[in-house]
Parts: sequence; C-alpha cells; structure tokens
Amino acid sequence: MRATDEHYMDLALRMGRRNLGATAENPSVGCIIVKDGLIVGRGVTAPGGRPHAETQALAQAGSAAEGATAYVTLEPCAHYGRTPPCCDALIAASIARVVIAVADPDPRTKGKGTERMRAAGITVDEGLCEIEGRADLAGYLSRTERGRPWVTLKMAVSADGMMAEKPGVQTAITQAAALRQSQIMRCQADGILVGAGTVRSDDPSLTCRLPGLEARSPVRIVLGGSAREFGATKLAASAHQVPVWWMGEGETHGDLEAIPCELDQDGRINLPSAMTELGARGIGRLLVEGGAKIAASFLEAGLVDRVVLFTAPGRLGPDGVRAPLELLDGDEFVAAAPIMLGVDEMTVYDRADKK
Repeated sequence: MRATDEHYMDLALRMGRRNLGATAENPSVGCIIVKDGLIVGRGVTAPGGRPHAETQALAQAGSAAEGATAYVTLEPCAHYGRTPPCCDALIAASIARVVIAVADPDPRTKGKGTERMRAAGITVDEGLCEIEGRADLAGYLSRTERGRPWVTLKMAVSADGMMAEKPGVQTAITQAAALRQSQIMRCQADGILVGAGTVRSDDPSLTCRLPGLEARSPVRIVLGGSAREFGATKLAASAHQVPVWWMGEGETHGDLEAIPCELDQDGRINLPSAMTELGARGIGRLLVEGGAKIAASFLEAGLVDRVVLFTAPGRLGPDGVRAPLELLDGDEFVAAAPIMLGVDEMTVYDRADKK
C-alpha cells in the first residue's frame, strides 16, 4: 500500500509544481483522487490562487469521489476565505480517505482540517512524502512560519569566480542551456529582486522569455535608488504589464510602485525588514539576481535559503568583479552534485540549518 500511496502522492506533487509562482499569496497545491486503482480527478491551485486543487479534482471526479482516496500535498483548508473550506468539500463528496504530505501551518487551518475530516469518518494519513512536499511548498511555508520569503540567490560566474568583466559592465557569462534554466527559475518565483546598480548598468527586463511562459513573469523588485530616477528604463516601460516594486527612496512614479523601507544605522535598506514587507505582500518564493554587492548583502544577512551557482568555463581575468563565493565556504550550506547544462555547470547549495 505504501508504494501505491507514494506513487499517487508523487503525481499530486507534480501537479502542484505546475503553477509554482502563479498562485499569488496561496500555495500551489496538487490533488489526485483515486478509486479502484483509477485516477478519477486531478487538480492544482489555479492561477491567481483560486479555485483550490481539491475542489477542482472533486468537480472532475463527480460521483466517483464517493469512497475514493484523495492525495493532497497540503492539509485541506478549514477556514472560510473567498471560497468555502476544502475539508468540508471532501466530506460532502463522501471521500473515504485523505493522504496529506504537509500539515498546514496557517493557524486558521493548522490541524483543524484533519480533525474535521476524521470527525466525519474519513481516514486521514499525514506526512507521506513530506520532505518533497515541504521543498515544493517552501515559499508558502516560509512566509507563513517565518514571515518572509524563501530566498533563492542565483549567481553566474566565470571559471575564475568573476560576475562581470569590470564594475558596471554588462557581461554575458553563461550559454543557452543555463540561460533557459534561469528563465524557468523566474517563472516559478513570486518575485525577482535586483539592486539599483544592476538596473543602472544593465537596464534589464527581468521577465520570463521562454516561449509560452511569458505570462508567468514574476513581480519585479528593485532594491535601492528611487522610482523617479529610473523612469526611462525597460522596467518602467513594461510596468503596466508586469508589476515593478521599488524598495528605496521617493514616491511611486508612473507605474513604478514605491514601497517604503526601514533603514539601518548606516542609512542602507534594512534587508530583514524588507523581506518581512515582501512576505506581507504575498511574496513566498523570491529569486535574487543582480550583482556581487546584492549577493554578498543577502548572504551576510543570513537571508539566503538556496544558492544556484552557474559556472562557465571561460575566465574574465583579475580586473573582473569577484563573486562572494567565500561566503559559501564552511558549514552553512550543503552543495548537491553539480549538473552540466551544455558547457556550463550548475551547483545547488541549500542552507544546512534550514532556519
């Protein structure tokens, strides 16, 4: 039975991954409904966060849901929001058993969903594929439990550890396969953050440019400077299509939305406070790109949960801008085995203490 359960939960997890970065403040949950060895319903949290995965899977299953087993990646909600509780929908459909990967830490649901279903006579099993589920739901869990986004820092470096040829010079480092992987990371994020220096030197668009996934571009977030200063950039030109939030000085300018930020004793943006603000605004999965200063600032503040490092075979020489790779040494991060993407190498570092 466990092998069968794991198979169907794996399918539910795959369903949930489809809409990562597209479900606003809600988690991207997957649900599979199985009866007599056949899948009778599938669902994933819809873009924008509604409808939820369980209600979509139940609608597809119809009367076949009676006596069936539902595999859900997150504990079904037990509170009324813009939609009724999913645990009540499962009860009303006469589901016989519910298998859950991850308990919901939201105090409005925490434990209440499982209790209500058990009280109605449904068998509830919890914790199946929990490690995989927590990885997929990391953004939602971080925002709910820690009040800040789950942060992925992406860096592309040359073989000699440089991020740019010279300060302020836009430098192409990686090739097509690594660039495509970077675009996938963007479309799975709720927000992408760079520093004002990157905007000044590169004038980036920060959108997802993979064919068919253009609409999955995350909120663009700039740290530092003022919105008015950057009124002639690509970000400003496209802000009416994909939101741009400016965390720095000044007021909203045109379609560039300014977000007031707390400053530290040196007059710089207080990063922990800024991350709390982004969490409150529904950003669960944050992708940090940009230059060496932003990378070092996030690493030194202990705000990075994962580092994705792309290393190209070419060298830029001693005049280049050095990446803060020394901050990955020690026991704070654990590196997975490198993966080759064409000629470039991708290494993923996860925070060891999971704080």
